[in-house]
Amino acid sequence: MAWDGEKPLLLLIGSSARRSREFILQAVSRRYALWLLQPAPTTWEEPYVVGSTVVDNTRPEPLIEAARRVAAEHEVAGVFCYDEGLVTPAAHVSQALGLPGNTPEAVAACRDKNATRTAMEEAGVAQPASIGVRSLSEAREAAEKLGFPVVIKPRGLAGGMGVRKAEGPEEVESAYRAASGASYPGVPVFEVSVLVEEYVDGPEISVDAVSFEGECVPLAVARKQVGLAPFFEEIGHEIDAADPLLTDPGLLDALRRSHAALGFRTGVSHTEFRLTPNGLRLMEVNARLGGDMIPYLGHLATGVDIAMAAADVAAGRRPDTTAVHRKVAAITFLYPEQDIEIESVTVHEDRFSPEIHSATVMADPGAVLRLPPRGYISRYARVIALSDSVAEARAALSRAPEIVELVGRPVGEPNR
Repeated sequence: MAWDGEKPLLLLIGSSARRSREFILQAVSRRYALWLLQPAPTTWEEPYVVGSTVVDNTRPEPLIEAARRVAAEHEVAGVFCYDEGLVTPAAHVSQALGLPGNTPEAVAACRDKNATRTAMEEAGVAQPASIGVRSLSEAREAAEKLGFPVVIKPRGLAGGMGVRKAEGPEEVESAYRAASGASYPGVPVFEVSVLVEEYVDGPEISVDAVSFEGECVPLAVARKQVGLAPFFEEIGHEIDAADPLLTDPGLLDALRRSHAALGFRTGVSHTEFRLTPNGLRLMEVNARLGGDMIPYLGHLATGVDIAMAAADVAAGRRPDTTAVHRKVAAITFLYPEQDIEIESVTVHEDRFSPEIHSATVMADPGAVLRLPPRGYISRYARVIALSDSVAEARAALSRAPEIVELVGRPVGEPNR
């Protein structure tokens, strides 16, 4: 991408996977020049960036040094990051360069679910009871103390990875093994690495909100579908621009108090709640844009560009949060019925109904997809619907397996 020097320059810390994050760079590069810092040379990012530096972006020290070299040559407006594993080193860069952003301590408190629980308890935000454990025996003891069923989860992961429900004592071991064995690049491993939590029932939602000068504004409420029980794989989301939760006083108060307690004042956050019979229960706060194309769905539903809002606050600009239309945008992710090796995935556009916005292949030939607990987020395709009502979107997405054809062969247990 040619750069005339007129666009403000943002340091982009990591780019993540093209299929799930290219829409962010497509949007943000229209207003900002992007300089990418990551361990590998640019590939698919090339059309969206004006420069790049090959550097280990998981460690603050070399990342700060590389960022300072860029800042010595160009005026840098801010630091932009949406990758779960890189938000903490990115916060160190913005702090070191005196740019807008949250403190590394605030970001680390979001990434560490145990620290989040402690902050929410002090702030009086309703949440499940939680006990950190470092062994199977401690997990059993915690589960008995809390009472079954319980949820056993990794302390530092997101997206439902390694999260499992244990209905009784006989399921604690397998749930603990799944939680303690799950990992993600760049995510720290804690000595007390697993949380055993009270199970709270009710629909799950996530809220992508933008914070600027300490004011937290919700932009999109995603109603989550989960599957592959007893795991909590996220298999779909629905965003209704007219969702009453966007103006719900209880939700707004929980967002304000939770973000203040964590010290999160700048940027887009992704906060997850359960809607229980006894009211909202906060599950986690993530210091980044939502995954699973949620910001893209929000843009389709409301016209508010959530990715651009994140870039704006990174540059110290007040974001535009005014909705321009009211639609329903929904996504479903397609999983194989068993562990398979992909032979082909084919999108049949001739089978689209008017409400189908797009269908995208997410796994290439030769890829091996394993279901939990052997693998996570093992999706072969996604389908997005855009309509005037939730009912229309659901009806359109119910035909997703007909729209995307999967051919594969079963595979056995992975070698250990």
